[in-house]
Amino acid sequence: MNYRHAFHAGNHADVLKHLVLSRIFALLARKEAPFAYLDSHAGVGLYDLAGDQASRTGEWLQGIARVWQAEARPALLDDYLGAVGALNPDGALRYYPGSPELARQLSREQDRLQLNEKHPEDGALLKDNMAGDRRVAVHLGEGWHVPRALMPTREKRVVLLIDPPFEQADELGRCVTALKEALGRMRQTIGVIWYPIKDERQLKRFYQELARSGAPKLLRAELFVHSADDASRLAGSGLAIANPPWGLEEELRELLPWLAEQLAQSQGGWRLDWLIEEA
Repeated sequence: MNYRHAFHAGNHADVLKHLVLSRIFALLARKEAPFAYLDSHAGVGLYDLAGDQASRTGEWLQGIARVWQAEARPALLDDYLGAVGALNPDGALRYYPGSPELARQLSREQDRLQLNEKHPEDGALLKDNMAGDRRVAVHLGEGWHVPRALMPTREKRVVLLIDPPFEQADELGRCVTALKEALGRMRQTIGVIWYPIKDERQLKRFYQELARSGAPKLLRAELFVHSADDASRLAGSGLAIANPPWGLEEELRELLPWLAEQLAQSQGGWRLDWLIEEA
């Protein structure tokens, strides 16, 4: 358990993940019925970009900083950037919301958050950062147990983010297993798996396993900041989204080309397709 997300907070992968989450929350909020947000590997929830860890890598300078400074931004970014702006009222970019803080800001009074973080120090920080919001419960257990431990939820609508540190070689496979467990408990789960794009052979197996997961439908959205053929570094990242809400595909067709242009480091690109099409 050496992974600490603070080193990578606000990078291009965070921008993709958090922007897509913000659009899922917005689309769900069109109906009054409550939803639950579950986060299997939640991190600390809030990051200081001027802190020691983020400063050492400076990855946010190639991520949220570029989006923050962009002049012509699609209106679909408003919710996401509003959450970032709420942490930086003076307009200077210093604090960045992890997925728990983003969900806390963009959910409603009737919605509920269940956040899990296994790392003991990060779990304690997460509890501190979420303190005072009665809609939020923080768990300090094994992230892979979240579907069986916390599902089904009393809410009929649920968003599950599966975002492990990918320190172990089997974590892509465990993501698929966790998704299948969640769908077995709540068929309508909006399951969101974040994954790095680096090892092409591992990803090919991952895609095949996702296609056999039994999800009612499954959308793949990927953002590249380097050529996908460059195996020496992180080329980009992707999201596998089971049961995406209606309208998300159309929104991503607008957002992904803009993100690829803004966040490209050597060669930007994007992909959006269905691994499982709705029957």
